[in-house]
Amino acid sequence: MDRENGQKTALLHYWLVAMRGGERVFEQLCRLFPEADIYTHACCRDRLSAEITRHPIRESMIARLPGGRRFCQCCLPLMPAAQKRWDFSEYELLFSSESGPVKGVRKPAGCRHICYCHTPMRYVWDLYDEYYRNASLPGRLAMRLFRDRLRRYDLESAECVDRFIANSRFVAERIRRIYGRDAEVVHPPADIGFFGAAPEMERGYFLLAGQLTAYKRPELAVRAFSRLDDRLIVAGSGEELPRLRAIAGKNVEFVVAPDDETLRKLYAGARALVFPGIEDFGIVPVEAQAAGCPVIAFRAGGALESVVEGRTGLFFDEQSEASLLGAVEEFKGRCFLPAELRRNAARFSGEIFRDKISRIVAETLK
Repeated sequence: MDRENGQKTALLHYWLVAMRGGERVFEQLCRLFPEADIYTHACCRDRLSAEITRHPIRESMIARLPGGRRFCQCCLPLMPAAQKRWDFSEYELLFSSESGPVKGVRKPAGCRHICYCHTPMRYVWDLYDEYYRNASLPGRLAMRLFRDRLRRYDLESAECVDRFIANSRFVAERIRRIYGRDAEVVHPPADIGFFGAAPEMERGYFLLAGQLTAYKRPELAVRAFSRLDDRLIVAGSGEELPRLRAIAGKNVEFVVAPDDETLRKLYAGARALVFPGIEDFGIVPVEAQAAGCPVIAFRAGGALESVVEGRTGLFFDEQSEASLLGAVEEFKGRCFLPAELRRNAARFSGEIFRDKISRIVAETLK
């Protein structure tokens, strides 16, 4: 039985193959439900934290397919059928951390299902065209073939959820628009203690950090800074890396796949974090602020909920080089206080996250 709520609990996550933003949230859920079992379609234990791997982990048939763990995203159309084999008859609470199909699991009578929704499936809804433009030919064919089926499934699976939690007001609006459901907002946690302990360093460059994927618009920052003398460090990895290297000026440097310690030092030495995409929430700006680094972000998405304009960062209004460069020039004439940045970031601690989730669980189980 789970010590947190007295209920037999199962935690569900679409796949556990790396420690990114969604997995950091899931890690906090594992702390909150120390006796819970984990269900996921594919798991790479050597890439996960000890907090996650100390739980019993049950994979679906996806993990047993050739390349199922390495290429689990390609198996998305098979996942609704695969998860039907899971038996939840002994559980009284299902808690899914989700942006894919797993919220559609079959729930036994008397069981409650809470879904922490990172976003409805963006690759079949809002960002379908973006993903389609950047997909390979086989990927485009698969998207055409399965889009309508996955949309129907996504709508049907939302009806399996008793209560939605959204990771931002931005995502809560998307849940309301697509699923017709209300969602309480609980922002995801950052490791405030770790990034807040960043060393004092001279701040001499601008920083772009995170997964280098097309919808995050990293090329916008690289092209803009290639027109300046200011240094830009690009810290991350992803499918966009070769293209970014090809268009980068001599003042743009790359740190590929930085670990947390390297990233903390990069935040500590940066004049500002550049955040040019539209993200559901975006944990990177919170980490940067915890390290005393202000943010220059596009005025959209979750950044509007984590950055306080004029106090912890600035916004630019168009996803264009000219708009971003204008914000950079304005930034150079402004002063931001590290203490205020850290106070703002403290709103997104793991402890606050767990307290809010505990309250919602207690209310739901009543």
